[in-house]
Amino acid sequence: QVQLVESGGQLVQAGGSLRVACAVSGRTVGIGGMGWFRQAPGKEREFIAAISWSGSTTAYADSVKGRFTISRDNANNTVYLQMNSLKPEDTASYYCAARLRRATWSPSNPHDYNYWGQGTQVTVSS
Repeated sequence: QVQLVESGGQLVQAGGSLRVACAVSGRTVGIGGMGWFRQAPGKEREFIAAISWSGSTTAYADSVKGRFTISRDNANNTVYLQMNSLKPEDTASYYCAARLRRATWSPSNPHDYNYWGQGTQVTVSS
């Protein structure tokens, strides 16, 4: 089994920056791409960013492109999401997700991921 634990969520002011992390533990052999999603109250879960196992390929939602950066440290089994120029509409619970390595990958499709964390709350005040 694989466990994902997010951390780093907090209250920040608009225009500020924040980095959230996702620690991966357990049976990590075979883990491939990883992603970040978010969900605000009353809204559907939304794709934010994804990164391949090697880190050479990344994908971002248009709403965060140029502001957020995803990275991973495979030696420490951790994935990061650096968030800059935060806006009140970025307020949500942020979830980390991991998928087993397969031939094809749809980074923005939540059904393409096998494991999920419990989420960390990011609140951006205006």
